Amino acid sequence: MHRTPTRLLRRPWAAALAACGVLGLLSAAPPDGIAAPAPAAATSAAGNTATVFYYTKTKNWTRYHLHYAPDGGAWTTVPGRLMEAACTDWVKSTVPLGAAQGLKATFTNGAGVWDNNAGKNYDLGTGSITVKDGVVAHSDPCSASTPDPAPTPAPGNTATVYYSTRTLGWTTANLHYQPAGGTWTAVPGVGMRAACAGWWKAVLDLGAATSMKAAFNNGNGVWDNNKGADYTLPAGVTTVADGAVTKDARDPCAAEVPDTQAPTVPTKVAAHADGVSVVLTWEPSTDDRGVTRYQVTRTGGTRGTAVTDVGSTVLTDANLEEKTAYTYTVKAVDAAGNVSASSAAAVATTGDRPPAPAPGKPLGTDPRKDPIYFVLTARFHDGDTSNNRGGSQHVKSGNAGNNDPMFRGDFKGLVQKLDYIKGLGFSAVWITPVVLNRSDYDYHGYHGWDFYKVDPRLESAGASYQDLINAAHAKGMKIYQDVVYNHSSRWGAKGLFVPTVYGVRDKDWSWYYDEKQSGFEYDGLTVDPKSGKSYYNGDLWSTAEPAGNSCVDWGKPTQWTSPEGYRVYNCQWPSPTSGMFPKDLYHGCWIGNWEGEDSRSCWLHDDLADFDTENARVQSYLIGAYNKYIDMGVDGFRVDTAVHIPRTTWNRRFLPAIQERVTQRHGAEAARNFFVFGEVAAFVNDKWNRGSVNHSAQFFTWKERKEYGADDAAAALEMYAYEQQAGPTGQPTSANAFLDGNTYRTPDHSRFSGMNVIDMRMHMNFGDARNAFHNGKDSDDSYNDATYNVVYVDSHDYGPNKSAERYAGGTDAWAENMSLMWTFRGIPTLYYGSEIEFQKGKKIDCGPTCPLATTGRAYFGDHLAGEVRVSDFSQVASATGTVATTLQQPLVKHVQRLNEIRRAVPALQAGQYSTEGITGEMAFKRRYTSGTTDSFALVTVTHGATYTGIPNGTYTDAVTGDTRVVTDGRLTVAAPGKGNLRVYVLGGKGRIGTAGPYLK
Repeated sequence: MHRTPTRLLRRPWAAALAACGVLGLLSAAPPDGIAAPAPAAATSAAGNTATVFYYTKTKNWTRYHLHYAPDGGAWTTVPGRLMEAACTDWVKSTVPLGAAQGLKATFTNGAGVWDNNAGKNYDLGTGSITVKDGVVAHSDPCSASTPDPAPTPAPGNTATVYYSTRTLGWTTANLHYQPAGGTWTAVPGVGMRAACAGWWKAVLDLGAATSMKAAFNNGNGVWDNNKGADYTLPAGVTTVADGAVTKDARDPCAAEVPDTQAPTVPTKVAAHADGVSVVLTWEPSTDDRGVTRYQVTRTGGTRGTAVTDVGSTVLTDANLEEKTAYTYTVKAVDAAGNVSASSAAAVATTGDRPPAPAPGKPLGTDPRKDPIYFVLTARFHDGDTSNNRGGSQHVKSGNAGNNDPMFRGDFKGLVQKLDYIKGLGFSAVWITPVVLNRSDYDYHGYHGWDFYKVDPRLESAGASYQDLINAAHAKGMKIYQDVVYNHSSRWGAKGLFVPTVYGVRDKDWSWYYDEKQSGFEYDGLTVDPKSGKSYYNGDLWSTAEPAGNSCVDWGKPTQWTSPEGYRVYNCQWPSPTSGMFPKDLYHGCWIGNWEGEDSRSCWLHDDLADFDTENARVQSYLIGAYNKYIDMGVDGFRVDTAVHIPRTTWNRRFLPAIQERVTQRHGAEAARNFFVFGEVAAFVNDKWNRGSVNHSAQFFTWKERKEYGADDAAAALEMYAYEQQAGPTGQPTSANAFLDGNTYRTPDHSRFSGMNVIDMRMHMNFGDARNAFHNGKDSDDSYNDATYNVVYVDSHDYGPNKSAERYAGGTDAWAENMSLMWTFRGIPTLYYGSEIEFQKGKKIDCGPTCPLATTGRAYFGDHLAGEVRVSDFSQVASATGTVATTLQQPLVKHVQRLNEIRRAVPALQAGQYSTEGITGEMAFKRRYTSGTTDSFALVTVTHGATYTGIPNGTYTDAVTGDTRVVTDGRLTVAAPGKGNLRVYVLGGKGRIGTAGPYLK
């Protein structure tokens, strides 16, 4: 995941934090654009109080303080009022508010750890209020029974209001209302009751009034107030869903009647021919129960009529006849089998069959055999200076002063240095995203704009992405492509949605807004003939409000200024809460709680526009894009921000699509070994991320355990609630990583989701190898198969313990960490340059506020100058220039030999493990059995160990060549020293490799 700040506008919340005086925040403050609250309620009499209940189970603090300020009043002295025990898992504090209608609040343990609602502070009303994991609601959790939060209807008019949160991701809902002629309720209003999946209900007494003004909120500062106009709701039964009010509605939670209504006819059917393929697209149909599939009918050519069922709104019809007209129509089908009428016809005429592309096919072998080298392609090695680009932040960042453009490395440079990587012993290369990016500072690849196009700043003549894949495969090396399903750039996604923003090329903003150029299109590489810049946004801005604009207050000046002091206007900077992005394609909120349900359905950062991945059109767009790279022969996907997409969506849509495409193009064996590993960021030392299973890495390795509704958005909420209720103790377990005594057990992958994960718990604990080892094995029963875990010390985001710096624990500690990673279960992974402790202790990322050369993402190519030739993995035949010096560094020698040993001992690659009958700090036994292969090894890192109950036989240490004959099931090994290890292999053939600075 990448959260580099770009040109941030000054934020109103900075002053609020300063006023509050809160430091040591649990989470970063959100970007601006938070929805404005609904109208304030009328002032009530003096003497108001609030009893605030705070949930303790997920915090485990020893003390809880409430730091607050009544509305209009002053803050308490830090750390605030000490809260008292209320009941199991809850503390409380009753505070006087006087005439105030509510309070601002934060919570702290009194020792520098704060919960301040991700920087926004909590907005609380009066009465009994609960704050649980970032969610605010109104009730007394300690009462024997929770009363109906709505008033009991008295004689007079009654309003029954149903409110839908299916597309909002809220976990509770409040109704803030004002009967006609009456006064507003106190903010946030009355708590609504859960009625059925996705619906909340309140029954209200309106007295003599026949209608009311209303707004809704999630109790946590996020409002739906009908875009500032408030809702007008009548007496009787009313539903409010996605801004639409339905009067005299039927109960949305009542038993459903049989479905006899057909879906609407698909519209905007368009066919585009590319050689002998046709890409057909159309707009999704609607249905009262939901569309499940489409029927596409094709006529034309000599093969006659063909009908194809499609689960998305995109069909690629390949291998057609040359220069032939084809006609397509589409019908929509719902779950009940109702079929719409045919769409209007779309016609496309094929052209000539293009020449066959260079072959691409994944190597298709067990990914556990392949240690991984991770590179930021644009920062690794520069093979072609003509595609270097500095972007709009080149000067401001300080990169210009270092002659160090952000886009510097490329595929040509990576191809040139594949032998260096192979010489280290790595057989898989994880590269950052390759799709065309668009941002002020987008070298890392996580700001995707055109997902169907490879970024030309990475390609060169003779060194395309396909050329890189083929070159790696020719050397027996795999390419793992970093992919992003969660978000696009803030400028949207070409082919799906690109927003128009407000802009004026006046004296203040001409530096930022390029002049519009007829026919000129952004591709990241082409230089604008007038401005001389590759960063081009002339196609994005407009002073005139575009037709169909949904952005609120288009072009109106705000109170904010840019860092340069220029006035900022509404709709000038894309934001989820501005209305700029269509809510069917993008989510419209900021994350408030990183371990809450909203983390899957809100924006991470203002430069990362959050896809509505539960939308069929978005799914089709992404699946179609990544099919292209599967077809090119990549060997796997590293999935960025995987935790921010519901597991149901992965299991229903994206993971099956990957498997289907790999199988279709490359066969079942390639599909079985196509390696998908997700980033499920959990920066805690717990087995389960703060008790939330939905936000824990191991959770994503499992299939769903029950069926959910057909609608993906509703299913995501159902799954979230079901699994949170089940909790950690209710999750499935697996023995796939563990030996049965000394016996390798046949693994059971029947419940495997298709996604493996990065081992975040080991990563967090690699400040000390022993911590990483003991924490890692403590979690292994909760993964489907931990032998596939990707294990690293640091990365492009964080070091151990969420450090913002590259690992600086010392060479000995690095050697010890590596010795553990290369012999323990999982797939060892090294971030580029760590083999020479590159940029140790340097801040990993500071965005454009400092030169890249001073960070952990510095350019590495200076250390690679010269030539390298290899004879095999870990075997350097010759090296000249600076790279020869690089290859002599102690950790280089260490990792080369570790890779030799691991490659020679199958148990260290794919073996299960056990610590049964073993004494020692980091000691274990591993075995792998398959066909004629039976590999058994005893390992100890740094410390001595004693093994009992092991098979008798002759054991040979792969490090020293020492031979031991075991006749009584017992073997004792002396401590080899820090960073060193012993690997006694049953029936081993002798020492592997030559002694080095650590392995000796």
